[in-house]
Amino acid sequence: MAEIEREAMEYDVVIVGAGPAGLSAAIRLKQLNADLDVVVLEKGSEVGAHILSGAVLDPCGLDKLIPDWKEKGAPLNVEVKEDNFYMLGEAGEIRIPNFPMPPLMNNHGNYIVSMANVCRWMAEQAEELGVEIFPGMACSELVYGEAGTIKGVVAGVFGLEEDGSYGPNTEPGMELHGKYVFLSEGVRGSLAKEVIERYGLSDGKEPQKFGLGMKEIWEIDPAKHKEGTVTHTMGWPLGGNAGGGSFIYHLENNQVYVGFVVHLNYKNPHLFPYMEFQRFKHHPMVAELLEGGKRVAYGARAISEGGYQSMPQMVAPGVALLGCSVGMVNVPRIKGNHNAMLSGIAAAEAAHNALEEGRSSDELHEYEQEVRKGDIGKDLKKVRNVKPMWSKWGMLPSLALGGLDMWSNTLFGVSPFGTLKHGKNDAASTELAASHKPIDYPKPDGKLSFDRLTNVSFAMTNHEESQPCHLQLKDVNIPIMTNLPMYAEPAQRYCPAGVYEVVEEEGKDPRFVVNFQNCVHCKTCDIKDPSQNINWVTPQGGDGPNYPNM
Repeated sequence: MAEIEREAMEYDVVIVGAGPAGLSAAIRLKQLNADLDVVVLEKGSEVGAHILSGAVLDPCGLDKLIPDWKEKGAPLNVEVKEDNFYMLGEAGEIRIPNFPMPPLMNNHGNYIVSMANVCRWMAEQAEELGVEIFPGMACSELVYGEAGTIKGVVAGVFGLEEDGSYGPNTEPGMELHGKYVFLSEGVRGSLAKEVIERYGLSDGKEPQKFGLGMKEIWEIDPAKHKEGTVTHTMGWPLGGNAGGGSFIYHLENNQVYVGFVVHLNYKNPHLFPYMEFQRFKHHPMVAELLEGGKRVAYGARAISEGGYQSMPQMVAPGVALLGCSVGMVNVPRIKGNHNAMLSGIAAAEAAHNALEEGRSSDELHEYEQEVRKGDIGKDLKKVRNVKPMWSKWGMLPSLALGGLDMWSNTLFGVSPFGTLKHGKNDAASTELAASHKPIDYPKPDGKLSFDRLTNVSFAMTNHEESQPCHLQLKDVNIPIMTNLPMYAEPAQRYCPAGVYEVVEEEGKDPRFVVNFQNCVHCKTCDIKDPSQNINWVTPQGGDGPNYPNM
């Protein structure tokens, strides 16, 4: 095939992803030098369409970026008033008091927000400063310069043939070149994954660990609504099957965020994270809250949980990884948006200083140093052992020892445990199906719990059916020949959107079906597939979920 000819546009900084990290970087760059040419490319149909987060926001990143955010109308409307933590059993719950918890666990001064709406507001601030923002522009390729540098991205390819080839109606997209490229794609971004692998950025680091976060928005009976209340739970229904827990956040307008996180290092391939979430809502405490209410939205997203010891090197020639492309979630706090914003600010300041010195396309080591030694590194270092403790020793021991470890780090700046290792990645944690019993899940009742396909319709996800499948199987035989006999093909269960099916018809061999139209871009398949056979690449721009207030 002849080389594809594309127009090229030149910028000082090209930013991939209009999440909190990318938008913070764009805003800070223009604050430092209004004459810089800065572009933000977003694969969602609009800014915020692909943003899903809990979210209780620590405003420290916003305070640093836009100190007068209140006057400028930032959508931080519900301050946390009450913090509850429960250990659940099947029929009841035990309240865990707040006083033994280290200060970092306190939500005083934080806000219950829709990060999708916060990002929409941040995009308005960026555009007022002169940042160019192009939604619906998926970045499908990196553009490499001489001597292995990254000089830009390819964005806006539309109308590929079903086999991935260029046809008569294909729009080849554009190359957007930058003196520096920032990748802020969120968890398991496809371009960041390529950069990490090409430049060996994870060499010598612990493997990144992940959780699957699923979330519904409910409108509930006003009599039960307690604006500003934050509740977290552990225990039932997961028990010893997997790490994880829930969150219930009361925001404004009688709405509640109901979310459930399952750590993806679970061993039993019969585990069905989505059905664990649905079962959770039948706990008496939760069912009583939701009874008489209605679910109005659903979505899912992977969460980076490896923390301090899993952060890869963040820079390579011409490129920097921001936010969840690195993995900056504070796991016990269930917060990462503040660190994403701080990373965007740090990357912008490093790039600005480099450009002032006449540099370009080199490694922004100043950015990496600031992340590791500054506020982000301090935030993550204090809690670095909580996740590996949970994985190694289970929930109750890790609750006690993790609390001790966080107190020791907070008071003395040291840990009696040093820095624990994570060990295996989440795919390798999956054990053989024969070693585990299948789990019998109750059928959704259509009132509190719902089947996957019904719920996916509330994510308003859509993909043009004639385009190539963006969920690429490295070997089409592995799902049936390997994963089905060895692991009962867990893709049928770990996907929270019902993308993967094993279809068995009488007299025929089983078939593996990929319903890519259902995909909500959570990336779980790219992470958890035990054979690492699924590669998530970006579909054409504008496709995917359309989250309103996630």
